[in-house]
This record gives sequence, structure tokens and C-alpha cells, in this order.
Amino acid sequence: MFKKIRPSLFYTLASIALFQLQAQEVSSVWLADQGDGTYKNPVLHTDYSDPDVVEVAGDYYMTASSFNAAPALPILHSRDLVNWELINYALPRQLPDATFSIPQHGNGVWAPSIRYHKDEFYIFWGDPDQGIFRIKTKDPKGKWEAPVLVFEAKGAIDPCPLWDEDGKAYLVHAWAGSRAGVKSLLTVHEMNPEATAVLNAGKHVFDGHENHPTVEGSKFYKRNGYYYIFAPAGGVSTGWQLVLRSKNVFGPYEEKIVLEQGSTAINGPHQGAWVQTPQGENWFFHFQDKDAYGRVVHLQPMSWKNDWPVMGTDFDKNGIGEPVSSYSKPKTDKKYSIATSPETDEFDSDSLGIQWQWQANPNVLWSAQIPGTDYLRLFSIKPAAEQNSMWMTPNLLLQKFPAPDFTATTHVKLVPEEATAGKSAGLIIFGMSYATLTLTHDENGYMINQTRAIDAESGGVEEIVATKRIQSNTCYFRVEVAAPDTVCQFSYSTDGKNFAKIGKPFTAEPGKWVGAKVGLFSVSTPKAKRGGYADFDFFRITK
Repeated sequence: MFKKIRPSLFYTLASIALFQLQAQEVSSVWLADQGDGTYKNPVLHTDYSDPDVVEVAGDYYMTASSFNAAPALPILHSRDLVNWELINYALPRQLPDATFSIPQHGNGVWAPSIRYHKDEFYIFWGDPDQGIFRIKTKDPKGKWEAPVLVFEAKGAIDPCPLWDEDGKAYLVHAWAGSRAGVKSLLTVHEMNPEATAVLNAGKHVFDGHENHPTVEGSKFYKRNGYYYIFAPAGGVSTGWQLVLRSKNVFGPYEEKIVLEQGSTAINGPHQGAWVQTPQGENWFFHFQDKDAYGRVVHLQPMSWKNDWPVMGTDFDKNGIGEPVSSYSKPKTDKKYSIATSPETDEFDSDSLGIQWQWQANPNVLWSAQIPGTDYLRLFSIKPAAEQNSMWMTPNLLLQKFPAPDFTATTHVKLVPEEATAGKSAGLIIFGMSYATLTLTHDENGYMINQTRAIDAESGGVEEIVATKRIQSNTCYFRVEVAAPDTVCQFSYSTDGKNFAKIGKPFTAEPGKWVGAKVGLFSVSTPKAKRGGYADFDFFRITK
């Protein structure tokens, strides 16, 4: 195996500091915690769509939509609401397994809610094609129980439970018009206390067609005798945060818009979580749709006035809160260290870093990390049939964009195990259009191809933009992503020091309901002989 390039004396002091930060798993590309008692938004410049948060004994746990990716239902942990670390996934494989063993772009896990009840953590989510599921555990860092289908209904989405003081349980949810034929409705069911089944067909408690179209993302709370439903409306990128309240769980509900873009640059501020801290403060998480960067997570100060929530700051003085770009950090019992989720992976262990997800339920034969080695081996997997692009390739190993500006670098060695063409591996920026830097081969040797597939979702064909012959089967690949337009420039190096640009800049695009992703692949053509693999020495995210 090739030798890893490690930091040495030729690096500047800044570079040494960078590697030290990586060793501590602190991001070098985005820190929300400003180190002076303040934070900046977004607290997660990462596509954790539709976030929900629960507090338990001073610890905070977040989950988010994961759609078709596996493992699914990410679990993030924080002690101060600003510094978040990805610690687990609640759903290792999506069900039914056979369905999700091929990419189901935009399907799967939609808008979950997380709650704590009688010493157990619960997550509810809607699969738009199956209905509402729930999963539970006593330890969010450990194994979660198998999913239970609580309500079978095509188009039922965005659920949230509420256990009342009298022992009764309820479930609120929205409807996906693409499946149900009707949207902009919120429905409440009585549910058994064990949260294994709803007890009735449900009652519609709010219709948003006239004033709050596409009302969805419902979250259920109770405070001071009022039942509250927090629900976004107006569309993902253009909407607002609506709050409903009633003294009766089935209504009628009063309504109030409590958060909007207003005079700020933060569009569509909605759909998230109200959190009350042990110190008595109130905070609200929401997302902002940033196109190829995905739905990034913001934290807003929140208070209560006349039993209505007040969020953010009313900059334009119209009585509706607007999102802040920075603020004083929440009060805590002590000072906690800056922390972020992993981005870089040296592939030195016998398992993948927690940040990685596949495009479908994984197959154990897609990859290997043998104990005692220090690389990731991705096998040259054949598609079932000829295809125009990698849009339906399940064995893409991807992670979310971590920041507005970042660089991803890897070192790949291709071993085709045959002389004829057919095996390829490399670095990919993936969305509904995608681009790659690919190491491949033919009868004359090895070459680098910079490729792209425009409108891959609609059948766009992958095409070669530029080609460079190399003398070896190993190379360093790099892509630099630059804000504000997510322009991606690929480059390569044979020595790991001097990189040359190749091909044309590519503007990243979002995937189906998700932001663009960056990652690795190793594939084969259907007609090539069996065998072949690619070894990746590392995957590093830097400035």
C-alpha cells in the first residue's frame, strides 16, 4: 500500500495548527462557537434538514431528515445548543430492506420528531409512501429498537407525539400532496400510550389553504394549559413559522406568525424545535434552505409573551420576529469545549467515520477495512444493467457539505485486476447534476477523467470534460468548493504537493430534497470481468 503523507517541516505553522484541530475532530472550515461567549448562525452549516431537539438532564439530542441515505436518522449531541457532534444513527437500514437497497431519491425518512417519555427516547417520522413509524431506546448512543408502523397511510408525514398529563397520548401530522392528493392540512389522532398505534382516523385541526399554504412540519407541545402546534408554512425556501394554540387538543386553534425572513437575508426560517434549558431559557431551532448547501440549522433566542412564543428579533418592527445572525450563547452550568462532527477520515480504523452515508442500504461486499491496515478498500461494483450515469448507483459513499468554503482531498489507488477497460474510482460532487474526478484505465494504461452529468436525475448522460494520461495507478485528487455559488474546481497531483487544475469548474446542485454531497466511489461497467478495487488512503476536509 502507498505511504501516507503526514504533516512535516515543510508545512507552515498554520498547516500544523490545522492538523492539530483535525486530530481533535474540530472543524477547520466552520465553527459556530466564536469563543467569546457568542455564536454565529447557522450553528450547523450542514444539511440537517427538518431538525428536532430534546433536552434530557442538561444533554441535548437532535435528529433530522435523512431521506434515502443509510444509515438513517442521525443523532447529534450537545451540552450548550451551539456545539454539536454526530454520535449515532437510530436507523441502520431503511425498511423494507429490498426497496431501499436501490436508491430511492427523496423518499424514506421525512421530518422526524424526537421526544423523551418515561425514561425512553422516541423518534417518530413519516415515510410518504408507507405511513408514520416510531423507534425508541433508553440510550440514544446505543442500539434503537426495531421500527413500529404507528399509522399506515400514504402521504402521512411530519409527525409528532404528545403525552398528556391525564395519561392520554396524541399524534399530530401533516400530509404530502404528492402522495395523498391533498396538502396544507394538520391532523390530530388519539394514540395508545405505548405509541404503537393510533386509535382513530384522526381529526383535521387546521387548514392552511387560504392563508398558510403547505403548512407541514408539525411539532406538538403543551404549556400553561394550552396545546401548541408549531408548524412551518409557505414553502421550504420562502415560508414562515406559524404557531397554533388551543385549550382543547382537537381545537379550535388560534394562529400567529412568530418568525419570518423580514428584513434579513435568512430565507424560509421555519420548521424546527422549541427547547427550554435547565437554566430557564427558551430557544428555537429552524432551518434555512441554502440550495446546494442544503437546509442548514439556525438557533434563535425565544421568549413567551401573553402565552405566545416570541422568536429572534423584530428588526422591522412589524410584530413578527426575524432570525438573528449572531447572539450570546445559551447559559450553561459550566463552560464546554468547542466541538464539531467529524469531517476528515484517515481510514486508520476498521470502520468508516460516522459522517459517511451510502445512497441505499449498504451491502457488506461494497467495502473493507481490514484490522491493521490504514486504508479504505472500495470494490469495483457492477450495476445491474448499463446506465447513463451514477444517479442510481447505490454504493456511492458520501457526506454532507460542511461549510460554505472547503477543500476535499483524497489519495486513490486503482487495481483493476484485468488489462481491459471497465473499472473506475475517484472523487465526486453529487446532486441532481454531478461531477467527478475519476481514475480509470484502458489497454494503454491509466488516465484521469474529469466528468460531469447534467440533469442526471432526468437521465442526463455522464460525459468526459477533460482527460490526462498518467504513468501510475495511483493519484491524489482534490476538489475546492467556493461560496456563494458552490463552484467546484477539481485538481490532481502525482506527489501530493503540486496540484494541477483539470476540466471545467462545476456548480454543485442539490439532490432530491437534500443538499449536494461530496465523497468517493468505485464502480465497474456491467460487461467488465469480475474483480477490481480501489484503495483510498484518506479523505481530508480542509480550508
